[in-house]
Amino acid sequence: MTLTGVRPAPRNGALTGVRTPGAAPSGVRADARIVARADGRGGTALPVLDGSGPLALRRTRGSGTEARVMVVGAMSGPLGGDRFTLDARAEAGARLHLGSTAATLALPGQAPGEARYDVRLDVADGAELHWLPEQLISATGSDLRVTTLAELAAGARLVLREEQVLGRAGERPGLLTSRLTLRVAGRTVLDQQLSCGPGAPGGWDGPAALAGHRAVGQLLVVRPEFAEQAPAPRMLGDHAALMPLPGPAALVTALAPDALRLRRVLDEGRALLE
Repeated sequence: MTLTGVRPAPRNGALTGVRTPGAAPSGVRADARIVARADGRGGTALPVLDGSGPLALRRTRGSGTEARVMVVGAMSGPLGGDRFTLDARAEAGARLHLGSTAATLALPGQAPGEARYDVRLDVADGAELHWLPEQLISATGSDLRVTTLAELAAGARLVLREEQVLGRAGERPGLLTSRLTLRVAGRTVLDQQLSCGPGAPGGWDGPAALAGHRAVGQLLVVRPEFAEQAPAPRMLGDHAALMPLPGPAALVTALAPDALRLRRVLDEGRALLE
């Protein structure tokens, strides 16, 4: 695991999410964009909800002041050479919950090079955003780089969950590189990267890293009140820990033998922090 600086990836333009049989393999380019805005009546409107192909977006029934959106994977992937970008903004006073309907399965593809999945979250003062997708599964032969950049104002709130499963049942994983960066009021609070699978730096599966576990995850919670009273550090079982960050944030990091047990420990951490 490395702690380094971050530079946001450039946006890649309009959606071209069509795989044409017989065409030269070049990968799919797909963008999705969401803007949530307080509607002035105690709810949250979605003036921008734009996505299709592998990043189709559907608004579902929310609760109270919250707007809820699900990412519906209408195509397989990401495959080798694909470039996906999800960009979500919660404006002042808005509450946005983002999830996905199914796990994301990274697969090898005909196009050369790695696949990329970039998530950009922007949360204004007084707004709240939850990004709680289903698991990301790294299949044998895949090569995927995931970056998540969360930019928050000083009075913003965030709940973010990442879950990665290394390989399907009985198979070895592909190469998976995941980077998570949090900035609050222009200050970098967290910037970390984890690489796993064939081609990753040596030791990724050793006793100082995953130690043979095949599911790894994080839960990041940002609440303004943490700046005054940070959560106390604690262990959550043998392979998970809750740690306050230098800012109004806390991070739960967990290892588990499978996705089900990983979700349980992250849910335990979430119950302590929300």
